[in-house]
Amino acid sequence: MITGKDQNIRNVAIVGPYSSGKTTLLESLLLVTKTINRKGSINSGNTVGDSSKEARDRKMSVEVSVASANYQDTQFTFLDCPGSIELTQETQNILVGSGAAIVVCEPILEKVLTLAPLFKFLDDWEIPHLVFINKMNRASVNYLEILHALQKVSSRPLVPQQYPIHIDHNCVGYVDLITEQAYRYQSDNSATPIALPEELAIEEKAARTEMLETLADFDDALLEQLIEEIDPSEEQILQDLKQDLSADLIVPVFLGIAEYDFGIRPLLAALVKEAPAPDITAARRGFEVKNEGNAIAQVLKTFYTPQGGKLSLVRVWQGIVVDGMTLNNQRLSGVYDLQGGHQQPIQKAQVGQIVALGRLDGVHTGDTISSGKVKQELPKAEILPPVYALAITPQKRQDEVKLSTAMGKLLEEDPSLYWEQHGDTHEVILWGQGEIHLQISLDRLARKYNLPMQTELPQVAYKETIRQQVKSHGRYKHQSGGHGAFGDVYLEIKPLDRGEGYHFHQKIVGGVVPKQYIPGVEIGVKEYLAHGPLGFPVVDVDITLTDGSHHSVDSSEQAFKQAARLAMVEGMPQCKPVLLEPLLAVDISAPTDFTSKVLQLVTSRRGQILGYESLENWQGWDHTNAYLPQAEMHNFIVELRSLTLGVGFFTWRYDHLQEVPAKLAHNVLATAK
Repeated sequence: MITGKDQNIRNVAIVGPYSSGKTTLLESLLLVTKTINRKGSINSGNTVGDSSKEARDRKMSVEVSVASANYQDTQFTFLDCPGSIELTQETQNILVGSGAAIVVCEPILEKVLTLAPLFKFLDDWEIPHLVFINKMNRASVNYLEILHALQKVSSRPLVPQQYPIHIDHNCVGYVDLITEQAYRYQSDNSATPIALPEELAIEEKAARTEMLETLADFDDALLEQLIEEIDPSEEQILQDLKQDLSADLIVPVFLGIAEYDFGIRPLLAALVKEAPAPDITAARRGFEVKNEGNAIAQVLKTFYTPQGGKLSLVRVWQGIVVDGMTLNNQRLSGVYDLQGGHQQPIQKAQVGQIVALGRLDGVHTGDTISSGKVKQELPKAEILPPVYALAITPQKRQDEVKLSTAMGKLLEEDPSLYWEQHGDTHEVILWGQGEIHLQISLDRLARKYNLPMQTELPQVAYKETIRQQVKSHGRYKHQSGGHGAFGDVYLEIKPLDRGEGYHFHQKIVGGVVPKQYIPGVEIGVKEYLAHGPLGFPVVDVDITLTDGSHHSVDSSEQAFKQAARLAMVEGMPQCKPVLLEPLLAVDISAPTDFTSKVLQLVTSRRGQILGYESLENWQGWDHTNAYLPQAEMHNFIVELRSLTLGVGFFTWRYDHLQEVPAKLAHNVLATAK
């Protein structure tokens, strides 16, 4: 087991919605711990976090920022995660290795719902977390209303440890509900103890009683004391808070104003006293924690630095990671503490630490690494399915050869990206979580790998089929001196049921078409079907070679291929060709309050509702099944998020082809021509 100072390690993820103030909170934490002497600002572009050009250009976090600090003999690693819903994958990958999380939110009722997916992930993974209600100077509703709204999106009971003090609608301090001591915020200093305002006495007592009753739900001894009206000691309350938070049974709530460093010191003190030590977190993942034996770690994030070197951000679960040791059969080229965009070499990392390791080629985000044999892979966050796509082309044609290598590195840094060479449209398609997500990725391609891209909407992989059966004849005869070319075929062309694909048969009798030439007939048919009479690949068609003739000298496989093409050119336009479009099976999840809007969104895009029901294990959410044409899907995620405060999501899969309505088909064909 690990003991003593080895237990004084806390790695804490800072998570929450976009614009809630996470990066500002990180700056305050670093200032209060005296890690930095002066706070940076997002507008000035000089914060420790958000050091990349993509983050500073957008004034938002686009990837995790790591910073270390020491406070009250405790070593902290803070991991400031992006808040955009389009960058959720990054946050989830980091949370898997975090000992605790600070959920940052604003005191605005309309924004509380945006926390629902985050709370769901934290609860599913049993990651201890507390809430920091930031920007209390902008609170527009009563504190209890905010708590009530937060409780609706959390499956764990909220336990406020502070109660705000307001003067003229301004939050000027707080009451510590453990000690019942009131404090007034002071600029550039600790809050000053003051007498409890008389007008808050009743509210404070009620809030404290509720806190104790919630804790008593998990502590029979405390429950007995409350029944007997015995006031528990501060030590007992803190012990219950620590045990219950470590077990992810409760969610403590704090408040403050990070912009002015208000509320930061009590938040830090709670992390020191209440957040779980490394052995508690490791035990939750099934480890017997020790600093001996094989070193075991998990990769939480992969970076490619401007100098071209690869860094793997890892959480050490067992043993000690030492510079120069071998992990997964690869020798480390360095162990580093990260401070924003800067690296500080260190000699070793022990259980609970989150550090960067150099030169782990072939190791990807989520992988388990070890100095011995990896007996079991650690669980990792699921890769989010792609929901938004762009077709990309290098601005310089000669850069096409560099694209594959650069995309490989880009996908290592961001596993929620996906790219493909589409088999039907022959486009290079980049998939991700939204428009902002892809633009950030394209900016990285241009900056890191000198690969600026042109983009456009991906083409829809339309197909065509036929409605009517016909018989056609094709004769190819060519004479140019010497041997000529001769092929003669009769084809029967018939439609098949949707989804049956392509069939080719032959009913040749008496060798009128010699066996060695029949493959040429099928090749000619297939080549034509790649671009049917409407200009698209033909599907669900049956072709039968019924008759023909040959010449003993001039016939060849190539001649019969040409004859088959001529027969197809003659017959297919008479088969009443129709345009088909891919239909996707879409599963949409959103809060119940928005279900009617989701249904309207689907039907407005030519969708077919198949049904909807409550979403399993998501309180107050619905799950809608529908068919949607691929042509209507490009910005579906954008509109869905707009209708659902950013929290709606969906998965999709190809299901079948369906005939395009006549008016729309006319427009598609006109555009194609």
